[in-house]
Amino acid sequence: MSSIVLGYHKVNKEKHNFCGIDSLWSLVSVALLVVLTLGIGFILGSQRAKAETNSASAAVIVADACSLTSTTTSPHTATISPSLYQAEIGSTALKASCNDSGGFSIYAVGYSDSEFGKTTLTANIGGELIPANDIVTGTNQSGATSNWAMKLATNPSATYPVELKNSYDDYNIVPSTFTLVAARNAGTDSGTGATGAEVTATYAAYIAAGQPAGRYSGKVKYTIVHPANEAAPPQPQPSTAGCITYYANASTAQGTMGTQCNLTDGATITLYASNFSRTGYGFAGWSDAYDYATNPNAKFYGPQETITVPEGTTANGLSLYAVWVKSTGSLQDTNKVATLCGTGTGSLAQAPTNGTANLSSVSALTDQRDNQTYAIAKLADGKCWMIENLRLDNQYTVGNNQTNTSVTNASLSQGYNPSFIGLADPESANFSSSTTANSLYSIDGSTVSTISGSNQGYRFPRYNNNNTSQRASNTTNTNVNTYSYGNYYTWAAVIADTTHYTSGDHNTTSICPTGWHIPTGNTSGEYYTLNTNANSGSTNTSRGLRAYPTNFLYSGVFSTSSASNRGNYGRYWSSTAYDAYNSYSLNLPSTFVGPGTYLNGKNGGFTARCLADQ
Repeated sequence: MSSIVLGYHKVNKEKHNFCGIDSLWSLVSVALLVVLTLGIGFILGSQRAKAETNSASAAVIVADACSLTSTTTSPHTATISPSLYQAEIGSTALKASCNDSGGFSIYAVGYSDSEFGKTTLTANIGGELIPANDIVTGTNQSGATSNWAMKLATNPSATYPVELKNSYDDYNIVPSTFTLVAARNAGTDSGTGATGAEVTATYAAYIAAGQPAGRYSGKVKYTIVHPANEAAPPQPQPSTAGCITYYANASTAQGTMGTQCNLTDGATITLYASNFSRTGYGFAGWSDAYDYATNPNAKFYGPQETITVPEGTTANGLSLYAVWVKSTGSLQDTNKVATLCGTGTGSLAQAPTNGTANLSSVSALTDQRDNQTYAIAKLADGKCWMIENLRLDNQYTVGNNQTNTSVTNASLSQGYNPSFIGLADPESANFSSSTTANSLYSIDGSTVSTISGSNQGYRFPRYNNNNTSQRASNTTNTNVNTYSYGNYYTWAAVIADTTHYTSGDHNTTSICPTGWHIPTGNTSGEYYTLNTNANSGSTNTSRGLRAYPTNFLYSGVFSTSSASNRGNYGRYWSSTAYDAYNSYSLNLPSTFVGPGTYLNGKNGGFTARCLADQ
């Protein structure tokens, strides 16, 4: 279970920030289904003591905890004669409790027969479903057509009242998409856990003279999000026959993706890597369910996993939705990382390897150096890994959007002072030694006048950091220029050292945030162990590494002037040197895997993953 320090950015929205209630009612019978999601965290900091002071430290971390519950105050049933209008068919009090100082919002949507967006009352005539007799939603005025509607009211005596939105102070049409119906605005909640705010939902119907006798049932889903300005909950999106359509599943996400078509049920395909990004969120993979956080049947996939095309895709298509995990703090917060990656209260569950929905095994943390957020998970080896490729740029900005020309160690919370300036954009210029703009700085800050000869190992290439139409969007071939491939680095860059060439040495410095490191290589290394566990003992297959949640990508390589073979194979640096010119790496072709045992020249540009020190 994720948790955060009170006052930080909010917890994983998909885990904690949505709570839903389905109000199911009919003209002759009633039932009520409540779905509750609640996130609470309590963490006691690790005990540290010094002999000379006998001091100890402790910390309490309070999670966001918001819920929506219901109480039926009158039955949602009625027997109505033809040509009559009846209001207040059933009454339910929706009670919102939330300790988010930013308030909350309540959304509503039609959900008849568990079909999202369906706003009719389903006709059951003598035990037979007859769609031609369904009752549509309307404003419930007497007229020629049977119709029904919903109304909301607030309880002025509630602990803290909410404000109605979108004219729901009268009977209105049931919305077919998530519609804001009530809110408590930011700044109005003390954040101390007030006991609740109430909204009463009632229904009404007009029955036309020709409406057949029978049972008519419908449902409305109510969902709470927080803070109040949080985007509306996700909802299902259309698909195209024979195609996989990729959706960002969040209004605040950036990037575009093409559609993967000409698919046949049962065929083997490799999914597209994600070209979506979202500030403050990590990307954990794809799901076939828009409501994956509360859907027990949701299926998860790695961002570029090889899968069997599901049955029905040829005829109906398949929609895949980005799985977002909200940042709960800093990658450099070693206490928080130790809690998440350890055991006990607040720790992550070990992630499954079969693609089932288990977001309790995933969290997200933000790199203080450039505000990039990464999903993390406790993988099959029991250790915490970033499950996204590193995107640290040599031209990132710090504070007030000032270009990084002199960044202090303290501001980075890092043990070195990189001055990554002067490097030409690899999408507009190559890395030839004759390009004067490519005079740059090594990872430890010492100036390197050229990148020729042995200095090839010093350069810090970057690629695809900015998610713009020029850099990271390509709707015609989504396996090219893809945001989630991250940046490419030389070996000297990832180990943050230009002098370690000892055979077999595991370099302890790295480009990773404080408390994280580049994995070790060779048969005793951390890549090898992860691969063995992710593939249930097999070391010669890449599936376990590319499936959710491990999420290694065919990110290709960067050499001299451009990236190549993206979508075909991946190369990931280890921290283990072989000799002065070569290092061990994780090689990921399509048919097998080199689990940290392959050798590659140190001057190549490969992708990087970071592993927690704990």
